[in-house]
Amino acid sequence: MISERTKNMIVFGDAQNMKELENDSIHLVVTSPPYFNAPFDYPDLFESYDEFLNMIRNVAKELMRVLKDGRIAVFVVDDILIKGKKYPIVADITRIFINEGFNYREKIVWMKPEGYIRISRRSGVLLQNPYPMYYYPDNLQESILIFQKGKFNYKSISQDIKEVSKIDIEEYQKNKWYLNVWHITNVLPNSKLEKGIAAFPEEIPYRLIKLFSYKGETVLDPFMGSGTTLKVAIELGRNAIGYEIDLELINAVKKKLKIGQSSLIGDKKKFEIIIRDDAKHLRTKLQEKVPKSIKWGK
Repeated sequence: MISERTKNMIVFGDAQNMKELENDSIHLVVTSPPYFNAPFDYPDLFESYDEFLNMIRNVAKELMRVLKDGRIAVFVVDDILIKGKKYPIVADITRIFINEGFNYREKIVWMKPEGYIRISRRSGVLLQNPYPMYYYPDNLQESILIFQKGKFNYKSISQDIKEVSKIDIEEYQKNKWYLNVWHITNVLPNSKLEKGIAAFPEEIPYRLIKLFSYKGETVLDPFMGSGTTLKVAIELGRNAIGYEIDLELINAVKKKLKIGQSSLIGDKKKFEIIIRDDAKHLRTKLQEKVPKSIKWGK
């Protein structure tokens, strides 16, 4: 189990088993799971769609166990199109979390700039064939699914903690957090640190951590990737825990979190790093498949 002294932890291992975490020990989950066999990022990672959904289901069970009552789990996901077949990931993940006992609290649409399209424009099919039935729209959005475990006890938070965690109303209104459509620029896929990683921009966990957790609480990302959620959580005065199955990301995580650098000398920002036997080496193998796998994208 994570020690009280460390508080921040990284586990390289499968999040379907978060044995390092005690029951009811997490205040907020913010994550983006590996999209089912996404051509750019995870080609042929799962043998079948059922295997992918079973993985999500097992993680949902663990999140129900480790989350405190009333707390929030956020999944940034979207449907995906592979070789002409569309997979309803948003609907299926929503159904899984409801079946595991979560309340479906909200869905926010993350809208990317129109100039950001990672893969060849699907809408070009109709330009070549301007007839009915040739329509395939370009996708510029993802879904931010918000689930809640039971009901939150607002009286459980002291007034002092509420005040130090207070949301900046000017920022809230200026950037239109109050809408269920968030216009946020995505991380460029060719950025050096994020190469081969489907990372989301820091603005997403920044908003969610401020909106759904208090200072000093613990934020978990069960699909850590390069560590974006953990980085933002630390910067916002929260504790951070991440799980990542791909051991090849360890250097990217250390660099993003400045682990081993002088800026993380204090006890509060030290990370316990655990490498389990079920960690894998995936990044190189997946990226070797990318050029052969791309047809249509998400």
